[in-house]
Amino acid sequence: MAAEDGETSDDRVLGGRLVLRQPWRGHRFGHDAILLAAATGGQAGQRAVELGAGVGAAGLALASRIGGLAVTLVEVDPALAALAEDNAKRNGLADRARAVCLDVTATASSFSAAGLPSRSAERVLMNPPFNVGDNASPDAARQLAYTASPAVLEQWIDCAARLLVERGVLTLIWRADGLAGVLAAFSRGFGALAVLPVYPKPQAPAIRILVRAQLGSRAPLALFPGLVLADADGVPSPAAEAILRDGQALAIARL
Repeated sequence: MAAEDGETSDDRVLGGRLVLRQPWRGHRFGHDAILLAAATGGQAGQRAVELGAGVGAAGLALASRIGGLAVTLVEVDPALAALAEDNAKRNGLADRARAVCLDVTATASSFSAAGLPSRSAERVLMNPPFNVGDNASPDAARQLAYTASPAVLEQWIDCAARLLVERGVLTLIWRADGLAGVLAAFSRGFGALAVLPVYPKPQAPAIRILVRAQLGSRAPLALFPGLVLADADGVPSPAAEAILRDGQALAIARL
């Protein structure tokens, strides 16, 4: 459901508990953001950072689920960062959610100047660009949000590792066919990896993976039962409805 002002729409998520303003053109959030939030844990008094936040959908969904959790929304596009800041205010979360305009590849000193020094977050969540080269969108905003160089995942994970406290937890969503690259990127410094596949329908290959990892852990990898979004006729599954409409957390978030 959306309300239109010409340039942006107001879209309700989590059964209407969040109303998020986003541009009609360019990058628009979808199920990935809400799934990412559902896969991210945390508790009151902790600090979370969303990298590549867009208009703040995942970070604000996380903040709405976990009372007392502070969230910083990091976004390189100034217009989207401004919308993220406004969305925090419009949803009554401005006391513990803020947006900063910053490139994920910026220096540690730039992050620190923005109030994000190294070792300052217990949680990082991110939905990095994951389409490479030939599949780039002709729309500049969508290209910025969706198109990755081969090294982009490692750059984003390195940024998260710098921000996290020891034993801090990183959660990301990625293409299912990129699982091997994700596991390789986490080989330095992270353990306790957990992978949860997301399937569009029964009997269909997974389209996404949700991955959780803990900085400094030596625990082995765990593969969680997958989430099926809809039945063969396209009717949303009860499990998907519980997450996308009711705001239920996924089992992978429990760390």
